[in-house]
Amino acid sequence: MLKKGSKLNSILTGSCPKCQNESMYVDKNPLNLANVLKMNEKCSHCGLTYQIEPSFFYGAMYVSYGLNVGIGIAAFIVSYLLFHTSLKTAFIVIIATLVVLFPFVLRWSRNIYINMFVSYDPEFKK
Repeated sequence: MLKKGSKLNSILTGSCPKCQNESMYVDKNPLNLANVLKMNEKCSHCGLTYQIEPSFFYGAMYVSYGLNVGIGIAAFIVSYLLFHTSLKTAFIVIIATLVVLFPFVLRWSRNIYINMFVSYDPEFKK
């Protein structure tokens, strides 16, 4: 499932989408909020520049919106329909889930966005 070469591997691990040999981020820990969005300029293995064009990752905001809507709907279904909580409690569960997953969604949205434009290249030689 997470074998090298799959988009899912690059998205979930935050590795370079072209070679998948190193992390795109300066700090691999997304819970270090001071460095959650600090990225390396280039991949030291394949030389891919992550900032493909100026303001490239502004498009990741749309991906982030979609992820947050999906997570909010999933939290509502779990809390309200499965556990039969009140609407007020379900709303609190949605907010708490989104706050807890905030750093992960930030990174996942960037990872998904760059993987929409860059594909894995197994034949690449430095």
